[in-house]
Amino acid sequence: MVPHLVTALTGPINELEQRILESTPVIERWFRLEWMEHTPPFYTSVDVRNAGFKLAPVDTNLYPGGWNHLTPEMLPLAVQAAMAAIEKICPEAKNLLLVPENSTDVFYLSNLRQLQRIFYQAGLNVRLGSLSNDIKAPTTIDLPGGESVTLEPLIRSKRRLGLKHFDPCTILLNNDLSAGVPGILEDLHEQYLLPPLHAGWGTRRKSNHFKAYEEVSKRFGKLLGMDHWLINPMFNQCGQVNFAEEHGLECLRTNADALLGKIRRKYKEYGINEKPFVVVKADNGTGGMGILTVRDAKDIDALSMGTRERMATVQAGQPVHEVIIQEGVLTNERINAAVAEPVVYMMDRYVVGGFYRVHAQRGVDENLNAPGSSFVPLAFEQSAQLPQPGVKPGASVPNRFYMYGVIGRLAMLAASYELEATDPDAEIYE
Repeated sequence: MVPHLVTALTGPINELEQRILESTPVIERWFRLEWMEHTPPFYTSVDVRNAGFKLAPVDTNLYPGGWNHLTPEMLPLAVQAAMAAIEKICPEAKNLLLVPENSTDVFYLSNLRQLQRIFYQAGLNVRLGSLSNDIKAPTTIDLPGGESVTLEPLIRSKRRLGLKHFDPCTILLNNDLSAGVPGILEDLHEQYLLPPLHAGWGTRRKSNHFKAYEEVSKRFGKLLGMDHWLINPMFNQCGQVNFAEEHGLECLRTNADALLGKIRRKYKEYGINEKPFVVVKADNGTGGMGILTVRDAKDIDALSMGTRERMATVQAGQPVHEVIIQEGVLTNERINAAVAEPVVYMMDRYVVGGFYRVHAQRGVDENLNAPGSSFVPLAFEQSAQLPQPGVKPGASVPNRFYMYGVIGRLAMLAASYELEATDPDAEIYE
């Protein structure tokens, strides 16, 4: 199922799809060489927006939830990728400890159950160790469909983390550390912690990620002989903002205005008849919180009290002081007339599947990661790794999904650059 594109199937995206399909051997070799130099994040999900005239990532998650939205057809790919990932890190691994968010939401717990299933089939015993103080004994929670998950209290010794009668070689975090790094996870020198602690929002900044992505997209654009803007969302950053006290809004207004001007010039160059917009987001944090769409920089002066309050904190109640101002990318994809955006899932360096995030109440220029969104599996019914050369652009499911997968992998490569740049232990190895 390729969703309906509102825009006519002509123009830059189809030319881009054509260019990517014709360059498949060049692209795959380029990725292969990059992965010889850089380590991919353990797992990644990337929100992609297809405007019909540009296709770009707008968010990259290094602790992806939502694995429950992947279809059974995707499971073999995910299991193979999990095997490859574990083999590189700890080939003798028997036990994997999965440390989740402190959430009892059944959809989130179904995501954990799916991850357990993937790693069990990859040959590991998988148990869930909760950071929550409320979990004092093994606690089983029933899920829709007759399945269940069991959360257990973590046990910390001097150098290792585990559960009662369970000593893992590897600890997999499915918790983005929005509230900071708990002491129980620090100084675990004898075990592999994936992703590393500096991938959490205590250290990570979206502006660092998109700076790395800009570098990747320029190199990729040069490889294919194309304008990297077609796959890259431009951005600015403000580091001292306080929405509650209205500090730093001048920086926000100036940077938003400058970015809107740049987008206007690009739209003019490509003959795009759309109104530019920018998206203001917390530079650290996730979960679709603290997001504002701005079409005119003057709007920032007129923010209501409610909007300022909404922008002042993100997940885990963390205050917002740094923001990224990102070029808004329309989504012209529709499923049953509702606005949709693809989300690409990867493990190690492999695309394993994805889904469409769909929101009937949201517009083409709004954030879809919000209450009321639903999920339609992409089903990648034919593999995203197997494009069909010679089929005209926009007409082939594998070709469209291959293109999404290329953009997803570019964002994953940028995340790998970003993690190398922020690794506190990096200088030891130089």
